[in-house]
Amino acid sequence: MDLLSLRYFQAVARHQHISRAAEELRVAQPSVSRTIIRLEAELGVPLFDRQGRRIRLNEHGAAFLRRVERALAELDDARREMTDTAGDGPGRVAVAAETLFQLARVLAAFRVHRPGVKVRLFQAPVDSMRRHLRSAEVDFALASQPLTGSELCSLELVREEVLLAVPPGHPLAGRESVTVAELAGEEFVSTRPGHWQRALLERLFAREGLTPRVVCEGDEAGATPELIGAGLGIGLIPAIARRARGEHGPTAWLRLDAPDCHRTLTLVWRQDAYLSPAARDFRRLAMEQLMLEES
Repeated sequence: MDLLSLRYFQAVARHQHISRAAEELRVAQPSVSRTIIRLEAELGVPLFDRQGRRIRLNEHGAAFLRRVERALAELDDARREMTDTAGDGPGRVAVAAETLFQLARVLAAFRVHRPGVKVRLFQAPVDSMRRHLRSAEVDFALASQPLTGSELCSLELVREEVLLAVPPGHPLAGRESVTVAELAGEEFVSTRPGHWQRALLERLFAREGLTPRVVCEGDEAGATPELIGAGLGIGLIPAIARRARGEHGPTAWLRLDAPDCHRTLTLVWRQDAYLSPAARDFRRLAMEQLMLEES
């Protein structure tokens, strides 16, 4: 069992697909297939279930992956630590976030403070963030949903109210607040399942024994206010969007009379991860900029 075999296995497990893993690794597909077969023979158990040309990680593979990711993350941390010790280059910082909007202010300050540092961003739902952290692909995750675990550390940065946005002329447009029960027949514009807006919407409705009618869903949360303004439906929007667009934008804003109708933005990192000086500066600036934005 060598390091290259573990890298190949990690890529195949991530994609659940030999060809896509080979493309990521920039090697020939047969080489990846032979490596996985050899690894399974060495371990004495199959790591994937195979149906024709399709493969899927099985319980043995999932257990092995957790340990492989931990081992590779430690090696990657060691490499970065030695690079920093040697003073070889300005370094890099990688961040995963559900939405990149609130990172703009942090990145602007970081560029001034740490010019030359390479910054890599991943836009990802919360489930993918956990994988990015575990495999050391990112130093931090900026999550709008709970991302917890004994191996993770977290810091709450922003807690903001979430409002209901409705298009001009909507019967609710003149109201200051509304209950969830009053929205039972409304059509919603939201994100796909897995994103924080959708999770909050479904949680609020489930408390009332209801299911929201989602007529438009996607991954581009920033487009939601425009779609609401165009009359496609109503939707949940964080208060920061109201401040950014002004009080009299193409939508009307109401408070939702429901407990916990808010978003908590949390910075998360691996407990035992090596954080470079650049990464520690990014964490400090994220605290300063986002907490300042809240106030």
